[in-house]
Amino acid sequence: MKLLKRAFSLLLIVLLMLSSIQLSNNVGHAAARSNNLVTNGGFETDFFADKTWSIEKTENVDVQHFLYSSDTWMTVDEGTAALKYWVKDTASEKQTFTIKQTIPSLPAGSYELSIRTMGGEAAEKGTVKLFAGNEESEAIATSGYNAWGTITLQFDLKEETSNLQIGAIVSGEPKAWGYLDQMRLISNQSHLPEPVEADIFVERVDGMNDDFIKGVDVSSIISLEESGVKFYNFEGKEQDIFTTLKEAGVNYTRIRVWNNPYNSEGNGYGGGNNDLKKAIEIGKRATENGMKVLIDFHYSDFWADPAKQQAPKAWKNLSFEEKKNEVYTYTKESLQTLLNAGIDIGMVQVGNETTGGFIGETDWTKMSQLFNEGSRAIRDLDSEILIALHFTNPEKAGSYQFIAETLEKNQVDYDVFASSYYPFWHGTLDNLTTVLKHVANTYGKKVMVAETSYTYTKEDGDGHENTAPKGSGQTLNYPITVQGQATAVRDVIEAVANVGDAGLGVFYWEPAWLPVGPANKLENNKELWERYGSGWATSFAAEYDPEDAGHWYGGSAVDNQALFDFNGKPLASLNVFKYVNTGAKAPLTIDEIQDIFISAIEGENIPLPETVTVHYNDGSEGTVPVTWDRKALEEAISNGNGEYSIEGTVEGGQIVTAHLEIKPKNFVVNPSFEDDNRSMWEISYENGLSPHTDFLHNASDAKSGNYSLHFYSPETVGFRVEQRITGLEPGYYNLAMFVQGGDAEESEMFLYANTNDEQYKVKTSVNGWVNWSNPVIKNILVLDGTITIGASIKANQGAWGSLDDFYLYRVGDSIEDNPETPMEEKPETPAEIKNPTIPISNDNHAQIHEQNNGNSENEGKNHKNHIDKETTKQQEKKAEKGESLPVTATASYNMLLLGLLFIGIGITYRLVKKKNKLQENK
Repeated sequence: MKLLKRAFSLLLIVLLMLSSIQLSNNVGHAAARSNNLVTNGGFETDFFADKTWSIEKTENVDVQHFLYSSDTWMTVDEGTAALKYWVKDTASEKQTFTIKQTIPSLPAGSYELSIRTMGGEAAEKGTVKLFAGNEESEAIATSGYNAWGTITLQFDLKEETSNLQIGAIVSGEPKAWGYLDQMRLISNQSHLPEPVEADIFVERVDGMNDDFIKGVDVSSIISLEESGVKFYNFEGKEQDIFTTLKEAGVNYTRIRVWNNPYNSEGNGYGGGNNDLKKAIEIGKRATENGMKVLIDFHYSDFWADPAKQQAPKAWKNLSFEEKKNEVYTYTKESLQTLLNAGIDIGMVQVGNETTGGFIGETDWTKMSQLFNEGSRAIRDLDSEILIALHFTNPEKAGSYQFIAETLEKNQVDYDVFASSYYPFWHGTLDNLTTVLKHVANTYGKKVMVAETSYTYTKEDGDGHENTAPKGSGQTLNYPITVQGQATAVRDVIEAVANVGDAGLGVFYWEPAWLPVGPANKLENNKELWERYGSGWATSFAAEYDPEDAGHWYGGSAVDNQALFDFNGKPLASLNVFKYVNTGAKAPLTIDEIQDIFISAIEGENIPLPETVTVHYNDGSEGTVPVTWDRKALEEAISNGNGEYSIEGTVEGGQIVTAHLEIKPKNFVVNPSFEDDNRSMWEISYENGLSPHTDFLHNASDAKSGNYSLHFYSPETVGFRVEQRITGLEPGYYNLAMFVQGGDAEESEMFLYANTNDEQYKVKTSVNGWVNWSNPVIKNILVLDGTITIGASIKANQGAWGSLDDFYLYRVGDSIEDNPETPMEEKPETPAEIKNPTIPISNDNHAQIHEQNNGNSENEGKNHKNHIDKETTKQQEKKAEKGESLPVTATASYNMLLLGLLFIGIGITYRLVKKKNKLQENK
């Protein structure tokens, strides 16, 4: 039996490694793609809902938007979705269906149309052929499950062509089935420039016009320079940063403007203290270096983002009509002042990330009127200046479609629909292109990315924690290196270029927000942040933003996402802005070795892999042999429960780390909801409430893996989720879970465990997106081998959140080996080691909170430059003198006395009987 368990454990570890390699291959493939002229070519969005594809079929053909996650055995071709088809077995003859799309305009040239296909074989095969106008490819048959193949069609256009129809014709006999993915149309242009020799690889981006925006937002620059930060050119000589940016290909500067980022005593709120005066100074320097300027009016005294859209102090008590007048007057006067200073303003942004509110208003009718007041002021001054509106969360299905439709219905006057796109939070690039192209084509708007960035190092430069990378709630599809950063920026540029002529460009957010001093001089750094506002927020901002800045004020949370190193020297990734025009190549080297993560049960065999995956700087990947520190592994196995880092060395001396977690067996079945079979979980709802939970496939909302149990209701939230577990060995157990969410002002949430003898529960709560609470119940006494574990969630309407990672593990025998009596302190469990906290005792049960501010731009997030501290509530109730023992301990004590009594009676009986027998023998 032990041998079988070890073999099963080894198989799981190997599968985890293989899945990691497969995932990495997809990333590498995505990074190397060319300019695709097809909308939703990867079928990432629901093509029936957004009408990106026209499908002509009979009732005997079933066509679906297919998610790869619904078939764990399938080899993922690319992305998260594909098109699935099936010819029904009720069909009497061969069936044909067509998917097609109209390309509005293509210049003369040579093109290649391609598609990836897979499906049945023999009698169940499907045949696929491509078409572009009157040109058709050969029909190719599918050849079996997971046997992906590529079909291509080369064609030439002798002159510019409008409304060219492209697509695929699929046919098959009854029961034929298959999948389509990656429909791509690319231009085979000749006479392309040769890639330049460089320190990084950059694939050239096609489709950019000469005016394509390659911009940066360096709004913090003045406060940084006042704090003593210096910037250098690539030769190591001190140089004006705007000159360095210009030399690297940057052609646009974005500048945020706050109405009055100061308190009554003149102390700045931080974040650059970006008032109009600062904007003029920055704008002049950008203009002098030949850059155009985008003015980003927040219409707030401090950060405006999806979680905060607060009116300026001076507007706080205005009526709505008065607020409209102030928006017009403030916009016109401020813009006139900037123009009078000679700043070359090409675009003005009316509001910042106004996805769910604007200047304190959340009703879209009122928001639209305020937008129009800002637009009217800009038009009255200069009709040539582009007007942008800025939103975020492009990954949310239907969000941008709703916003653009609402703006159209409310007759909002604007030119540019701008989006934030941070790769860690905002979904795939194919989806970004699709949603922006939909806005452009449907509503005739220009589109762009107003904010993006990516990390080049995991290090923190100033002692103030960074927003990325994080262990959960983020998608990190690129190596955390200078090369990975460059590729991430390049791919965002390509995603906007793929929109077509309406794609204006991309702005990189705060590429120069560097440390004002090293991390080991934190106190000195704090003084500079407070004095010059060079951190994301000062303590003075608490009067205006008490919930966010009031708690987490400090330094730069993005110094590891800058395009300069911590000492002010430009990174090679800064040149991506010019390399996208030509391409760049560098000597092939290993760019990143991925650490491996292994979770094992104590007492089982723990094998480490003989090879590890490496990423090369050209986007490719491979495997290399590794030599592990065997002594460290043996010590970890000997020590048992806990988390360990085992170092390994690859050829060339580079180091890789195996993160090993050894933990007790988890008796909860499918504890993280990752397996498709979730029948062991029973979900019940309060009387009269309709179902309002789902197993959400979104890694950003999961504590681990890809799935979590998600809840939301526009009405009252009220449900229980539980699982009955049998066959347990009698003894003491601990139970834990994770929960996160928000908008639950009135809530009653608890984790519970019911045995035949006693009911246990501990309260918990939610306080923000991916601010995971980790309630724990300790010392659950199981005597008959059966327990029911679960969670009860009740909250007001509009509350939302997710549950994940239930964990039930044994901690000791029922009496003799109980490791933690109710009045004793328990050794650290694996969950506590990972998330160190001081428990709050609660009638022999404890609750642990892990506050990991995930910095998403979803509801309830802290601003992206917000200090992302993992804090704990360090409170501990102390046992009072004379306090009675808990029920469990009292019962155990009574049973022990009773047992000793019976033993005494038994011994006495035996002695009396023995004495009587001796007397009889005499």
